[in-house]
Amino acid sequence: DKLENYPDYYRVLRTSQGGSVSLAAFRGKQPLVLFFYPKAATPGCTKEACSFRDEYSRFTSAGAAVFGISSDSPEENAAFAAAQRLPFPLLSDAGAILRKSFGVKSDLLGLLPGRQTYVFDTEGRCVLSF
Repeated sequence: DKLENYPDYYRVLRTSQGGSVSLAAFRGKQPLVLFFYPKAATPGCTKEACSFRDEYSRFTSAGAAVFGISSDSPEENAAFAAAQRLPFPLLSDAGAILRKSFGVKSDLLGLLPGRQTYVFDTEGRCVLSF
């Protein structure tokens, strides 16, 4: 799959750092690591985000941009990022539109938003999904 095949590829999302970003802006420039997580500051999501934090230099050494994505507000994401010293932006996917577009399945009998990670190369091709 390619990023451009997703209908919300051009969608602008607010960041935990006070700005906004569109995934389309990275095509042809750098690889992307996108991890969808259910809820900021919960135990499982904290462990996941901190794993990305601890390996962040490996991603940046490879030239990749890293983003965590949830339906939390930018303010909730900012507090979570500050508390865990996350060096990458967390994106607010209001209404889970991007999550649905990517087909991230729900967990726990459909009660929780799912957890999924995608790695895209510079040309926007998905090279890994887990």
